[in-house]
Amino acid sequence: MRTVETTVARYLDAVDTALPGFVEMLYLTGSVALGAYQPGHSDIDTVIVTSRRPTSGDLAALAAVHADMPPEPHLDGVYLDRGTFFQQPADRRVVPFVVDGRFRADEPCGDLHPVSWLLLTRYGQAVRGPAVSDLGLTVDHDEVRRFNLDNLTTYWQPLAAGARAVVGAVPDDVPAEATRVGAEGVAWCVLGPARLHFTLAHGDVVAKTGVAGYLAEILPAYGPLADRALRWRRGEPVALTAADVRAAADSVDAVVADALRRWG
Repeated sequence: MRTVETTVARYLDAVDTALPGFVEMLYLTGSVALGAYQPGHSDIDTVIVTSRRPTSGDLAALAAVHADMPPEPHLDGVYLDRGTFFQQPADRRVVPFVVDGRFRADEPCGDLHPVSWLLLTRYGQAVRGPAVSDLGLTVDHDEVRRFNLDNLTTYWQPLAAGARAVVGAVPDDVPAEATRVGAEGVAWCVLGPARLHFTLAHGDVVAKTGVAGYLAEILPAYGPLADRALRWRRGEPVALTAADVRAAADSVDAVVADALRRWG
């Protein structure tokens, strides 16, 4: 965690120098908050609360700050002025945000959704500002349910179909890295939808490192693949193949079908 502390401290020093008094609060979310940060794999996810709505000059200064940050780990996050923050927007509106270390100010922010607020409310860690428990944030579990079901059917199912089409008639033993899906795509498909299923089932958030066991519980046939995908993410020498791409796509469909049966 020393890298996380160092990176966040460097960011705060830089932004306070460029824009004194602008950043009022900063909260860690994502894998850091969930205790699942993996050096070399994880980004540092944040929610940053500002003292005012940013001007064009503020945006230019923020872009310069983030351009000067180290390439790894990325310090990602969303910027919300104080008034907007306490409205808890979950509509993916256009606000300044950082993804993969790149600052953006004129695009919809994909991280403004109900699960992000659930994660912040349950696990967010204050670096600057009051403890999350003192902020008076709330969670609308019906909104979380609707969002997750919609995400499963509009994002994950089409993604699985696309992955299946990519491998087509590719022989099973061809390495996943030789396809456009890649090993990263296998891990993404196997572990991602199961996290949404976990939230639907428990009203809570689980890290990728903990979801393999959950998938093995609800759909045992995909447990071994989830374990291999997780070990690949940890950097172990696990060979993922075109057959795993197909199995990952099948696992997405199975998770979606089970979620719709239970909560749709």
